[in-house]
Amino acid sequence: MPLGALREEFDLNSVISFKNVHFTYPDDEAETLKGIDLEIEKGSFVAVLGHNGSGKSTLAKHMNAILTPTEGKVYVKGIDSSDEDRLLDIRRSVGMVFQNPDNQIVANVVEDDVAFAPENLGVPAEEIRSRVDNALKQVGMYEYRLHAPHLLSGGQKQRVAIAGVIAMEPEIIVLDEPTAMLDPQGRREVIESITKLCREQGMTVVLITHHMDECINADRLIVMSNGVVIADGKPGNVFSQVELMQSEGLDVPETTRLMYELNKEGMSLPLEVLDVDSCADAIKKALK
Repeated sequence: MPLGALREEFDLNSVISFKNVHFTYPDDEAETLKGIDLEIEKGSFVAVLGHNGSGKSTLAKHMNAILTPTEGKVYVKGIDSSDEDRLLDIRRSVGMVFQNPDNQIVANVVEDDVAFAPENLGVPAEEIRSRVDNALKQVGMYEYRLHAPHLLSGGQKQRVAIAGVIAMEPEIIVLDEPTAMLDPQGRREVIESITKLCREQGMTVVLITHHMDECINADRLIVMSNGVVIADGKPGNVFSQVELMQSEGLDVPETTRLMYELNKEGMSLPLEVLDVDSCADAIKKALK
């Protein structure tokens, strides 16, 4: 296919494009994805929210060709994910982090584990040393580089798993419910680490989650239900659709809920406000 024709098929600002993507698991009669059209922009922090069974994890696995569409196309940096000859190029561009960090940790020393993926990619030894140190510093785990992974907390293990992906130097990192097995402190550690990757390193981050509070600082929030996208926009704008979120059994931030309840009592307050200070200012202004 000529380059010009390929460019017409996907947005040049996008690093991942879904074009009418359908997917059905083998021996399953029901579709898991039902005609998904999405563009993930370079350098953005995108959160995908939904309950179990919504299709969000299946969506994530299409982003580095773990799964390929039953119908439709996924392009990663312009590469068709169904092109088996380009699979390694896709995997180098998109790093994946999963729910259970124990399933991604393969070595007995933290720095050896982080070095594992770049070693398999054939990266020179002197460059691996630099990549490992930089990756561990980015997730705040450099001081634990000589520790045994099995002695770390859940949040620390997950940050090591993220460092292992960073050491591959992907342009995109996709995290499939990385905090599902963590306590609140571990969840905060992981979310802070991936937010920093996007804001300070310019990495494209896609976070799959069912925790509302993990989506608040994203650039974009996508809500999935039953294999389709039911809401897509800035987190404040999506959460302001309180009735829609409630109908899906999903929560909204406390600030949004407060504004919503006050509006039912006759006030006129902006539902897209998410932080406490802005919420307080809006209420003060309305009361004046």
